[in-house]
Amino acid sequence: MRIGLIAMACLAGVAACTPLEPQVLARLGAAPALAGGTYSTGGGMTVAADLREYEGRTMVCGVWAQSPRQHYMTNFAEPKVLGSGSVYLRGAAVLRGLVFMREVAPQADYAGQEAGCVVTDRPWQAGDDEAGIEIRLPRQIVAVEGEEPDGLRISRFDPTGPGAGGG
Repeated sequence: MRIGLIAMACLAGVAACTPLEPQVLARLGAAPALAGGTYSTGGGMTVAADLREYEGRTMVCGVWAQSPRQHYMTNFAEPKVLGSGSVYLRGAAVLRGLVFMREVAPQADYAGQEAGCVVTDRPWQAGDDEAGIEIRLPRQIVAVEGEEPDGLRISRFDPTGPGAGGG
């Protein structure tokens, strides 16, 4: 009985962690907000996003890109970095978790890129299309390798701004 309950709890936990899928695809506007960062072991990431109205609600659309040459320790780090990211409008979080965003090649300008979009519960308000958004990606450890006492190698993500390069 106890094993069955543990298994059910584990399955519920996995279901709760299922990545958010895009609900709509749309092209980014002429001036999407940019954020990103670099990894302490080399390489980086850029995130581009904008907001729009969708059936009276606020919709977040975005893409992400990574440096062509990433260190092996940052392989598969993007779900962790994107999953901890948020989009803010007027100082309030509109959406937490950015794993729905589509990957694109690094470039100088992300305007017009086909983006994954998620419709939020937040009602669209007059002036939202003119208010700037902020994309927040927290500083974090993305990988640890090695053992004590020989030493650990740590790869950190630092939100230094667009870090994928391109263009």
